[in-house]
Amino acid sequence: MKKKKKREFQSSELVRSFAKIYGFENKLLAFEIKDFLEEYLDESLFSEIESVNIENKRVLIRIHSPLLKHDFQMRKSFFLKKFQDKFGTDDFNDLQIL
Repeated sequence: MKKKKKREFQSSELVRSFAKIYGFENKLLAFEIKDFLEEYLDESLFSEIESVNIENKRVLIRIHSPLLKHDFQMRKSFFLKKFQDKFGTDDFNDLQIL
């Protein structure tokens, strides 16, 4: 007879629990934001985004292209609102374009 496991996790829940234990929840959230941007932006625009990080309750987006950087700065409140609607407001409250 096969013994039933006490607890079964989905892989995403397991990754989240490890992130919480080892303190890199912000990096995991930054990856989710970058995935969101990949879906939201055109492929050529997304390729200009170098990195997404979260530090001191700020989302930091590093962009190569000066034109795209300016566009993000002009629409900063729009993107911040989008991120907060999708991921909640507890983890960040500002957006900085670098």
